[in-house]
Formats: sequence, C-alpha cells, structure tokens
Amino acid sequence: MALDPTYFEYPMRRKGMDHDYYPWSNIFERKPIEWPSGKAIASWFVVSLEWFPILPEDKPFRAPGHMQTAYPDYRHYTARDYGSRVGVYRLLDAFAKVGAKASFATNAAIAERYPVLIKDIVSAGHEIIAHSTDMNGTIASGVEEAYERDLIARSLDTLEQVSGTRPNGWLSIARSQSFNTPRLLREAGVSYMCDWVNDELPYRFTTEAGDLVNVPLNHELSDRQIINVQQNSVDSYVLQMMDAYEWLRQESQKYGGRMLPLHITPYIMGLPYRINAFEGLLRWLSEQPDHWFARGDELAAVIEA
Repeated sequence: MALDPTYFEYPMRRKGMDHDYYPWSNIFERKPIEWPSGKAIASWFVVSLEWFPILPEDKPFRAPGHMQTAYPDYRHYTARDYGSRVGVYRLLDAFAKVGAKASFATNAAIAERYPVLIKDIVSAGHEIIAHSTDMNGTIASGVEEAYERDLIARSLDTLEQVSGTRPNGWLSIARSQSFNTPRLLREAGVSYMCDWVNDELPYRFTTEAGDLVNVPLNHELSDRQIINVQQNSVDSYVLQMMDAYEWLRQESQKYGGRMLPLHITPYIMGLPYRINAFEGLLRWLSEQPDHWFARGDELAAVIEA
C-alpha cells in the first residue's frame, strides 16, 4: 500500500525547531547571562499550594497526586490538606530563617478557602504564581479554547482579589498545555510561564499575542519525584541538590550565570522528619558567596530587560 504523498509534507520541517516559539540554541554557546549583584547561581524555590477536590476529574487527565482510592478518599485528601495547615508554615519559617524569597504556585481554590495563608505568604515577601483553579483544572490538547481562557481568567482574577496583586507567572498542572496555552496566557497579561522544561535558563517565548518568558521548572529536581517517586531519603535529596549546585558553580565560571530550580511540596517536605534537612539545605545555600535566592518574576525580569 502506497503512502499518501502528503505524508512527507510538513511546512515547519527545517533545521532547528519545528515551530516559531523560539530559536534553538546551545546553552554553552549563548551570550552569558548576568544575575543581579554579579551572583553566579540563582536558586529558585517553587512551592506548590494545591487543593485536590475529593472527587477527581479524569478529563482531560487526572492530576498527579490526586485521589486514588474509592470515594470518599479521606486518606489522600487529608494528607494533602496537611500541607496547607502544617507543612507550608514550616516552609515559611524555614525561608524566613535565611531571608529566602520563593514563588508559591497557588490554586485559586486555596486563596478562596485560606485567604489568611495567602496574606501570610505575601507579607513575607514571597511571590504568588497562578496554578489553575484547583487540581481538577487540568489542560491538554482537545480542551475547548473558551474553557481554557475562562480557567486562566478565573485563576488570575481570584488570586488578584485575595492577594492584592495580579500574578505575573503561571504554572500549569503537571506542566501540561494545549496548543493554545502560551497565547492565552499572554492575552491574559501573564509575563512568564514555567511549563516548558527543555532548558536550565529562562528564555524568550514568542506567541501570536506577543512575547513572554519561559522559566524552566525541571520536574526531575522536585521533592515529589526524588522523594516520593524514586523513594530517596530527604538526606539524599539534599546531597543531590548540593551536588547540582556545585556542578552549576563550575559551569558558571566559564559560561555565566546558572539557575537551580527546586520544586517543593508542603505535604512532602513539611513533615517533621524532613524539615530539619531542608533547613540545612537552605542554610548551606545562604552561606555560598556566589548564591542568590530568586523569585520567578526576578528571573524573568533579567530576560525581559
């Protein structure tokens, strides 16, 4: 059976990328990036504040970490709620001890249910990133554009109403997007997103609605992946982050500023037998002379400038 001759016709096939979002580039051949105050390494802590409805939605897909057992799944529901009641405050205390500022990727439902928590985060100088409406608010190809536009708007509007500031950043659930997401985010006024993890530095992303910045948040560096999925201890996690930092420090001496993104989950890292090791990592980072605790909007601003 002969192939349809149009099978090999693809107008975007060319050297580099098969799209116009950004040009391909080798990180080791780019113009060196310069962080404020001449720092070599920026660590970027992103804390997920997520509300999981006790009835999960499977369309377009069930969010990672969602309810697993038969309804009502109180075991998983309350374990996740522990993060908003206990774990996040341990993380806030840990950041305060070293003067670190972080980005909190927040479901709009968290802001609606726990406005005091949002106030505590903002008053400590941290940033709120929009993270959909709740953990049923997933995005993927096939989602109607009008639905996705409304989901983005409701997320941003609710967080602005509660926090007093409209979020500049966006993190999709599971970093999943449709083909429309970048454009819709830009149309909604978002200046940076964290979904594309194909790099270790922020880069400019072009859409039909204008440019925004992608600040890569690598899932492989998350506590969920290393501690829950790979079943490593928190001490191993800390050692891995320190090893990553040292490698990036060596690269920075030749190639310019580097970034270490650390994705943190309150109901994982905020447990009493893990928080001490986490505080030790923060303390170690704070003692490095070439280090900078950065928020996502600060990282994006370097590219926008």
